[in-house]
Amino acid sequence: MSTTKTLDIQRPSPHVARVWLNRPEVRNAFNDGVVAELALTFAELGRDESLRAIVLGGHGKAFCAGADLAWMKAMAGYTWDENRADAQRLADMLWAIQSCPVPVVARIHGDCYAGGVGLAAVCDIRVAASGVTFCLSEARLGLLPATIGPYVVRAMGESAARRYFTTAERFTASEAHRIGFVHEVVAADAIDATVDALVAALVANGPQAVRACKRLVLDVAGAHIDEALRADTARRIADIRASAEGREGVQSFLGKRAPAWLPPATEG
Repeated sequence: MSTTKTLDIQRPSPHVARVWLNRPEVRNAFNDGVVAELALTFAELGRDESLRAIVLGGHGKAFCAGADLAWMKAMAGYTWDENRADAQRLADMLWAIQSCPVPVVARIHGDCYAGGVGLAAVCDIRVAASGVTFCLSEARLGLLPATIGPYVVRAMGESAARRYFTTAERFTASEAHRIGFVHEVVAADAIDATVDALVAALVANGPQAVRACKRLVLDVAGAHIDEALRADTARRIADIRASAEGREGVQSFLGKRAPAWLPPATEG
């Protein structure tokens, strides 16, 4: 386990990491330090070949309440170039999580506002407590959710994004589930058990296959199904069938035994 200025990073097992936003006094709001440390942490975790699942959550009463007020005050005095550089760092951090080869499970509780919605959107699986309130509040401040926009639109769909980007309304966890933004809504006291079950499911699967599945979705979502894509998908399945893991998976299934990658006990 390690703790930075803004994150609490835990390794409950060799195959699982838990990254906690650790600024409960400001409801885990972003500042430039949070952005930098998240980008560095997910880049490092993505290079760890032993990892099979990452959980992203927040200590205290909220998942993430958006931008830190002190940071917003500082940005008010930025030049255009300074604003552009600051926004690029945020965009790069979001991409570091989105493109991390290890599946990321978002554990969402309390408030999830503005940039916090973007942070949830770049995770692969989102579990929310039933009392969570979501809000894309940027328009209330005369701003727009630009850097988080591509990920949020993909996660909730264009129609819902048109509404919630422009109205800046708060919406509930049940509404987030209805529009497809979150995968599971559970009672607050059940969120950890639900997250643990998802982590166990990820850990039980072929490690390289899971990474390849994540990459496949990112690559083919929205792509035109042309000859090149068909050839690419055929190559991918041939590669993994011929791999040591693919052969072990098929042989263990046919032999009615546990595959070699399966840990001796549930992890996470």
